[in-house]
Amino acid sequence: MPPLKQGSRPPWVGLGAAVWVQIAAGNSYNFPLYSPSLKSVMGYNQQQLTMLGVANDIGENVGILPGIASNKLPPWVVLAVGACACFLGYGVLWLAVSQTVQNLPYIVLWLALLVATHSSAWLGTAVLVTNMRNFPLSRGTVAGILKGYIGLSAAVYTEIYNSVLHGSASKLLLFLTLGLPVICFALMYFIRACTPASGEDSSEHGHFVFTQAASVCLGIYLLVTTVIIDLFNPSDAVSYTFTAIMVIFMLSPLAIPLKMTLFPSNPNKNLPPVSSSDHLVQGEESSNQTDPLLTPSSSATYLESFHENEDASDIDMLLAEGEGAVKKKRKPKRGEDFKFREAFIKADFWLLWLVYFLGVGSGVTVLNNLAQIGIAYGVEDTTIILCLFSFCNFLGRLSGGVVSEYFVRSRTLPRTIWMGVAQVIMVLTFLLYASGLNGTLYASTALLGICYGVQFSIMVPCASELFGLKHFGVIYNFMLLGNPVGALLFSGLLAGYVYDFEAAKQQSSTCVGVPCFRLTFFGLAGASGLGAILSIILTIRIKPVYQMLYAGGSFRLPSSTSSHS
Repeated sequence: MPPLKQGSRPPWVGLGAAVWVQIAAGNSYNFPLYSPSLKSVMGYNQQQLTMLGVANDIGENVGILPGIASNKLPPWVVLAVGACACFLGYGVLWLAVSQTVQNLPYIVLWLALLVATHSSAWLGTAVLVTNMRNFPLSRGTVAGILKGYIGLSAAVYTEIYNSVLHGSASKLLLFLTLGLPVICFALMYFIRACTPASGEDSSEHGHFVFTQAASVCLGIYLLVTTVIIDLFNPSDAVSYTFTAIMVIFMLSPLAIPLKMTLFPSNPNKNLPPVSSSDHLVQGEESSNQTDPLLTPSSSATYLESFHENEDASDIDMLLAEGEGAVKKKRKPKRGEDFKFREAFIKADFWLLWLVYFLGVGSGVTVLNNLAQIGIAYGVEDTTIILCLFSFCNFLGRLSGGVVSEYFVRSRTLPRTIWMGVAQVIMVLTFLLYASGLNGTLYASTALLGICYGVQFSIMVPCASELFGLKHFGVIYNFMLLGNPVGALLFSGLLAGYVYDFEAAKQQSSTCVGVPCFRLTFFGLAGASGLGAILSIILTIRIKPVYQMLYAGGSFRLPSSTSSHS
């Protein structure tokens, strides 16, 4: 599909459609809702259930194949694969929980859950890569919005689960089997590559603020209505009304392209576009055009000193290339477009991966065991805890993008510093969990949800800024491997073993009391502390990159980006 003209409405239509697809991509967050039924129907112990949770995380986050596909195939193909995986995987789980097919082997359900949640990788990659390329000058903001909505998805599904499906796990799995593929097939046409605008303007900023405000209103609404449904058990008519209002909130981002249609503007700008999102790196045939993003600015000084410090011999190399003596292209520098194998051998690549792994790995351990944690601490109905975590996860994802975007533009402060700040707070939160003090469960869950969300919204733009957008899909999905690896080590091996050990001491399959997870929380606190230290090291290392990219107060593409592909 050819790229669309600059300033056209489809980028905002695509962002509005991406909101729905991102919520569909959050289907893996439903595991705490149907896992108790899966455990009771199939007769699993906690360690078996925890290993299913690991399959849930592996499927969601192992997205190397979707990352490669996003560079080779149009977004609608990637979305179609995700929709089919959702149908097949959740279909098998529905057959098991509804007992339509009995005595399915454990390995079959493990693989079915893997396939089902792998749809999240395909759906999330398609919308994130496409929209990051459609809005290349607002990467942190776009990442915060899209990651925020996927964080809200757990609360959306909880609302549907309680008000429409009446707490039925089998009906929830049937909805995931049929409803999500229908949504994806209906919206895939609107999520497509568009030509981004050439510069930032106040109207775009206003549109992003509106989208962020709408998402905050949706989050608050979901939290309030979930508490009302849980405490007062309203009638079906009231519950359905709550769901209808929720749908209206989810449609609100489409008000932007609607407004642009009804009240079109004609800015009469003669500036050429940045580039098509299908051709992020300009070739030699366009080298004689002046890109407004590459005009001289205060970043030029930083760019010169930055490159000189990294490799002084590049000047001689470039002169030799100009004279025809040397044809070999130089390797890219941080801030330019890297191929995956080029990024893979960089120290900053692995530092970012380790920081992300330690942050989300410890957070997802609590998420996967949140229902059991609530029961162990004496909470019979864990619905409110799950909804609270979802809402705070959303706040962390949204605020992480907004706050890091502000400081990176005003102070050229690397985004990774906020991953470190969040992990310091996570250390305190895990110690608070381990203390078992009365009245601290909800506060601990809220703090953890915020800090967990921050890790996502920071990693995404940081990876694109350090290693470019051209191969972003593969690099981003490799970073996501930190989630399932953390789930396997911290949740599957540590939390599951400790829980079953304590339950055996109580001579029961259900563990009750603070000791059920105390040792796990101490281990997670240590992991988060190490992550905070590594984030400080990474921040110091990449500070010159951000001085080069944001020295003028806005994003500047490195001038050498177009010299290699």
